[in-house]
Amino acid sequence: MAVLNSQSSRARGEAAGIRVMDYEMSTYRTDFWVNADREYEDAAERIALRRLLPPRGHRLVELGAGFGRLGDEYARYRQVVLFDYSRTMLRQAVELWGHDPRFVFVAGNLYQPPFAPACMDTVVMIRVMHHLEQGLTALRQIDRMLRPGGSSVLEFANKRNLKAITRHALGRQAWSPFSREPVEFVEMNFNFHPDWMRAQLAQTGLVCAESFGVSHFRLPAFKRVAPAAWLARMDAALFRVGGVFPLAPSVILRADRVTDDVDRVPDAAPDADGVSWLRCPTCPDGALANHAPAELRCGTCGRSYHQKHGIWDFKTHAS
Repeated sequence: MAVLNSQSSRARGEAAGIRVMDYEMSTYRTDFWVNADREYEDAAERIALRRLLPPRGHRLVELGAGFGRLGDEYARYRQVVLFDYSRTMLRQAVELWGHDPRFVFVAGNLYQPPFAPACMDTVVMIRVMHHLEQGLTALRQIDRMLRPGGSSVLEFANKRNLKAITRHALGRQAWSPFSREPVEFVEMNFNFHPDWMRAQLAQTGLVCAESFGVSHFRLPAFKRVAPAAWLARMDAALFRVGGVFPLAPSVILRADRVTDDVDRVPDAAPDADGVSWLRCPTCPDGALANHAPAELRCGTCGRSYHQKHGIWDFKTHAS
C-alpha cells in the first residue's frame, strides 16, 4: 500500500467489501522514485518526519512501508517492523534492510493487521492514507496497536490545497476543495479535508499534537529553477504555518494516544529478536506459537503463517 503506480498496481476486493491497493509486481520504486524527480519531496518528508517522530523507542511499525525508503530514519528504535500489502515491495525492503537484525518484514492487510493490541510504541504511515477508502477503520487499527502514551506520524493528501482551490475557481475542477467529505479523484486515490481528518481522529483515542503542511513547492516549475535541498529547507520554514491552515498538497501530523484504558495491557517484552507481538489477523484471541523455525500457528483456529524470503506472510495461511 503506497502511492499509485499506473503500470501494475490495482484495486483489489477484500473481505467485507473494502478495496485495497495491490502493488504486487509493481515498478513503483524505479518509476516513482529512482527515475523520477522526487528528491525534493523525499527531503521535505524526511525533515517533517524527523521533527515529529519520537526519537527513540522499543518498537516502531511503518504501515505501507513499500521498499523501505524511510528505513534509515528509525536508527534509534530497538525493533523496526516494515509492513506492506505487497510481498514484492517487501522483498526490495529486505534487500535494503535485511542485514539489520532490528528489522522485521510483515505482509498483510492494514484493515486486519496481525499485531497484538498495544504492542507498538510508534506508528508511521506516509503516502498511504490517500489509498484508503475506509480511513476511520485504518485510524482505529492504529489506535488499537499503539501502547498508552504512544505516538503516530501520519500523512494525508490535502483536499484543500492551493492547486485544487485555483482549479475549482477557474471551473476546471468539478469537486469543491472546501467540502469536508473525501473525494476519490482517481480510482483508489483520495484527498481529505483537514477538518474531516481531525473529526476522524476525534472518534479514536488519538489526539493531534502537531500538524505540518508539506511539499508546498511540488510544482515542476519550482523544481526546475531551484535545487531540491534548498526547496526542502524553504518548505520546512513553512511547516508550522502550513499546518494551521493547510494549502500544501500534503499534511503530516503527529497524533498521540493519550487515553489509558484499564484493559489495555501493552506488550511487556521489548525484545528486538522476538515476534511474540504477532497475532492471527482473523481471530479475536489469535495468539501464535512457534511450530517450526519459519512457521507460526494460531492456537485458536489452527491456521499457520510462514516466513518466506525473510517476510512473515499474513496474506496466505495453511490450515
